[in-house]
Amino acid sequence: MRPVSLLMACNLFTDDVAKAVKPALAIEVFHNFTLMHDDIMDNAPLRRGKTTVQNKWNNNVAILSGDVMLVEAYKLIMQVELAVLPDVLNIFNDTAVGVCEGQQIDMNFENMENVSETDYLDMIRLKTAVLLAAALKIGALVGGSSKKDAELLYNFGINLGLAFQLHDDILDVYGDPEKFGKQVGGDIIANKKTFMLIKAKELASEETERDLNRWLGINDKPQGKVIAVTEIYDELNVRQLAESKMAAYAQQALNSLSQVSVNEPKKEPLSDFAASLSVREH
Repeated sequence: MRPVSLLMACNLFTDDVAKAVKPALAIEVFHNFTLMHDDIMDNAPLRRGKTTVQNKWNNNVAILSGDVMLVEAYKLIMQVELAVLPDVLNIFNDTAVGVCEGQQIDMNFENMENVSETDYLDMIRLKTAVLLAAALKIGALVGGSSKKDAELLYNFGINLGLAFQLHDDILDVYGDPEKFGKQVGGDIIANKKTFMLIKAKELASEETERDLNRWLGINDKPQGKVIAVTEIYDELNVRQLAESKMAAYAQQALNSLSQVSVNEPKKEPLSDFAASLSVREH
């Protein structure tokens, strides 16, 4: 998703997308570095339907592999044209810091009893949305865009990334495990403070909240826990609330895209891409 977004952003301003290939690769290698380290922290058994690196080998192999991927990402990002290199490196560096900060905030949530909707949305903005936004902004600059258009595409990416992560939260509970590629219900098992859990706690009656908290405290019945918490989500209609919030962010993304100063037909691939996220199954 991210490297393709970078290429499409470049293609808005030039037909010479070859010069965007190396930074697109850099974004993808960096993203996979973060996933590898996230899987260690989360002790995740699956990633994209395959055994995670630390599960197949061990944590040390996964840490060192991720470290090398980060170095390789920098080697790739530095191959952009010299005219845009300072701006591209600044965006890349700021994004790397933001992604790590978002992951730390996500981990902090594990030890917090109450996490607000605002706190959660700020976390996913850093952990997920800024990398997509950076890909789009870098692609635009490599393609020769104005700084205004690059910033509009950054805003497009932020809102699209927020919508993407909200949809990911929904798929974690309601997705088809064959298509999702990760353990369905993993967020529930790990007591992740997702949008749906936050809204459930906010909307639950005292009795329902007691029931929810009881299940959150159970760690030896993962399947029963997933079923019970999902039933509470269904009762409180939190899936619909998440879908509504997701749609609102997707619309904000399209509003930013509409202001980019290129012909509408050139924007269609990006607008179609944004629309496809709301119906994806993985």
